[in-house]
Amino acid sequence: MLPSTPQVFYAAAIALLATAALPLSAEECPDRRNWAVALRVDNDLFGGRGQDQGYSNGLQVTAVSPNIANYRDDPCLSLAARSLNGYLDWLQPGAFSRRNMVVSMQHALYTPADKTAVNVLPDDRPYAAALLFSVGYNAREGNSLRASHLRLGVVGPAAYGQEVQDAWHKLIGVSRFKGWDNQLHNEPVFQFVHERLQKHVFAPPSGAGLGQDFIWHWGGALGNFGTHVNAGFEWRLGWRLPDDFGSAPLRPAGENAAPRTGAGVDQGWGGHLFVNMDSRWVLRDITLDGNTFRSSHHVDKKKFVSDLGFGLAVTYDNWKFALARYFRTREFDEQRERPVYGSFTIGRRF
Repeated sequence: MLPSTPQVFYAAAIALLATAALPLSAEECPDRRNWAVALRVDNDLFGGRGQDQGYSNGLQVTAVSPNIANYRDDPCLSLAARSLNGYLDWLQPGAFSRRNMVVSMQHALYTPADKTAVNVLPDDRPYAAALLFSVGYNAREGNSLRASHLRLGVVGPAAYGQEVQDAWHKLIGVSRFKGWDNQLHNEPVFQFVHERLQKHVFAPPSGAGLGQDFIWHWGGALGNFGTHVNAGFEWRLGWRLPDDFGSAPLRPAGENAAPRTGAGVDQGWGGHLFVNMDSRWVLRDITLDGNTFRSSHHVDKKKFVSDLGFGLAVTYDNWKFALARYFRTREFDEQRERPVYGSFTIGRRF
């Protein structure tokens, strides 16, 4: 039997994610040890309020290249990554001297508040699942960063949202949601994301004793998955702050993936507290507006949405762990509770 279209997409995306993180030999790529991988898990269970609704669960796996000379010929990128970059030169930010590449896969679940209802709930958000593959490019000059990402994927049953949630709820002994038959229809989705970030470091500089920094960002996204304009900030205070642009970012372009200004891996212990915020003017959100080309369940979304988060990040040598809690304003008119969810991220630089 021939594989289905979703299976072909998943296989291709996983293969590219894997091969993108396979540079050539040490002679050709002496900086290959500075590849990094990260796993991030979001869940409303970690929010502390017993919610099981809205943005219910998210999982993201990310691979980040070391600093590279260019996107098409650098031996620290695999042949698959360099070939792909030849078609995406329009996406790659220029001008700045330090650059790298990011590839990731993300799975996200969205559910209404009433898990027992079998029929459509007109006053609550649709069931939706999204599976996204992302290619991103970062360019840095000092404390300035430009980031561009292209996200491709699928929303609907092909994202296997019900299967993932049912398996998780069975594992933790929680009752299952009954209304997945009403989820959004299958739809290919894309989203182009661009952000610019500026970091202000207060003495001492990153990596040297007790310090603090302030990172502000602005940008936007365009696509049938979501279209918005956003701006926000992150403030960090702690010991040996890392050389990056955020500790547990909320946005695709804000991942811990900035090109480094120093060589090698970090040494010793470090830790800091952080507070971050992102506000968006939302023109489209498929998880609330429903399918683009077919009639489907939808709600009247809020035009302005904000997230406020705080947390703790700990680093040791080439390991990093971050734990955060996020509060979101209501996303649609009939939403009864403000969403709260928790997140943890674990990453390692090789």
